[in-house]
Amino acid sequence: MSSRTDKVTALETLPRRPGRQGRKLSDRVYGDIVDRIIKGEYGEGQRLPSEAKFASMHGVSRPIVREALARLREDGLVRSHRGAGSFVLLRPDRAMLDFAPLESLADIQRCFEFRIAVEAESARLAALNATAEDKRAISAAFALLEQRIRENALGVDADYGFHLAIAHATHNRFFADTLVSLEAPITYGQRLARGLGQRHPGCHLPAVQEEHRDIHDSILAGDAEAASRHMRTHLSNSRRRVFEG
Repeated sequence: MSSRTDKVTALETLPRRPGRQGRKLSDRVYGDIVDRIIKGEYGEGQRLPSEAKFASMHGVSRPIVREALARLREDGLVRSHRGAGSFVLLRPDRAMLDFAPLESLADIQRCFEFRIAVEAESARLAALNATAEDKRAISAAFALLEQRIRENALGVDADYGFHLAIAHATHNRFFADTLVSLEAPITYGQRLARGLGQRHPGCHLPAVQEEHRDIHDSILAGDAEAASRHMRTHLSNSRRRVFEG
């Protein structure tokens, strides 16, 4: 199968996430601002409308707008200067519009934040507690990731399986239980990150796999602090790549 066909398949099979009942108003404002930045309505370096203007545009209060802008700052899309307003810092890849409902982006980013906190500790404990059997399972999951890259496949199954194998190696069931309970949002974020990455296969996916390799090698070497650090770096980079494409 051609590379182009694989990319189209990845795009077509990415599920559209249904709207969430009671979605926060700030998520809607967040998604609208991201949409306008992607489409170039607000260019890089350009000052955004005032909080009052956004509040009027969306029929919400200024604290709602303030929350949306705070998330945009956390995600590196805008910067704010006291007394001067907020300015566009980064324009995400336009392919974002093909891959995910914009109102879901806030949830995706917050899921990455949660994963950074939980899985950095998961990797640390795995390095301390992994048995020979656990290490074989982690290595098998890593090898499957390698195979998915050779096949130019999306590889979400292998990506999730690698992280889950590490969680099992902690020998604290709550780490694995947490990943299982969050499988839908985790794999949704992985599909987005890896789907966007397939548009740059020569640099994106090999870089991601090197991050996985660092985690794998640290755990097998029993280096707890390095495993935690590499996991944190990997998930932080994945969160960033969602916007940078």
